[in-house]
Amino acid sequence: MVCHQVTIRIELLLTLTTMSDKLFLWVEKYRPKKIDECILPDATRRIFQGFLEQGEIPNLLLAGTAGVGKTTVAKALCEELGTDCLVINGSDEGRFLDTVRNQAKVYASTVSLTSTAPHKVIIIDEADNTTPDVQLLLRACMEEFQKNCRFIFTCNYKNKIISPLHSRCSVVDFSTASQDKPALAAGFFGRVKEILEEENVDYEPKVVAEVVQKYFPDFRRTLNELQRYSSTGKIDVGILGASNDIQISNLMQYLKNKEFTAMKKWVNQNMDNEPIDIMRKVYDNLYNHLKGNTIPEAVLVIAEYQYKSAFVVDQEINLVAFMTEIMMRCEFK
Repeated sequence: MVCHQVTIRIELLLTLTTMSDKLFLWVEKYRPKKIDECILPDATRRIFQGFLEQGEIPNLLLAGTAGVGKTTVAKALCEELGTDCLVINGSDEGRFLDTVRNQAKVYASTVSLTSTAPHKVIIIDEADNTTPDVQLLLRACMEEFQKNCRFIFTCNYKNKIISPLHSRCSVVDFSTASQDKPALAAGFFGRVKEILEEENVDYEPKVVAEVVQKYFPDFRRTLNELQRYSSTGKIDVGILGASNDIQISNLMQYLKNKEFTAMKKWVNQNMDNEPIDIMRKVYDNLYNHLKGNTIPEAVLVIAEYQYKSAFVVDQEINLVAFMTEIMMRCEFK
């Protein structure tokens, strides 16, 4: 009896903690609830509006870089259709076959008693981080429960989704065409200003615009960074020192001189930046620091480690390994 009471209290505490986090985190507090509220290219928006007009959705694979709104769109679709949905994070519980089997199969096999929508929905977030055997199980679930349940998969890398699963989904690519970028950035800038005003944060529009431009199209990262900068109650030029471009000159000198300890320290001090942003900065500076005949090899190293960064457990170790390869394999001027 005591154990049962303790379990209930722990579950209640976890629920309250989750609710508190959602109220505190801007990305959750201001997450759009409708497709019209989502910041999307017009062509992409029309696809989802078409599903709403039909009153149901097919199995979907939403692909695109981090923070562009894939999960938000998936949840908004379910919200507007009035359908029950279960979210399984592919990077956490979604990596374990038994967990997915128990959650997905039990949920998909039951009929909703609260929704009038024709199907329930299971959202597999970050599906590209699930293992092939988990994906095979999900494919089997899609076929077994097709009359009762639909699946929405989100991923950063489509090539990590096995073909039998990929082929059973309608794919929506969240990549942004060049002509759409100004309108999307402007739309998000307007949304950010509304949030800052709602949170009573003083801000300088030029500074906010610079932060939006730096992290575009990662809307989630942008909002998280602005919330962090707003802790003082004001967003002004004072934050630009913290949010400025990654300083790469010292790093390249350490690599040239094969100063491993200094390079490792630099990486540790710059881990508040995204690893792929650091790699991109190295890429942008190759011609300034490397001999021409070694640049192609450096590009291959960068591509390899950018890909690995999506799956590794320890980003710092992966970044140090990346720097070490550049240090040892490339010739500097």
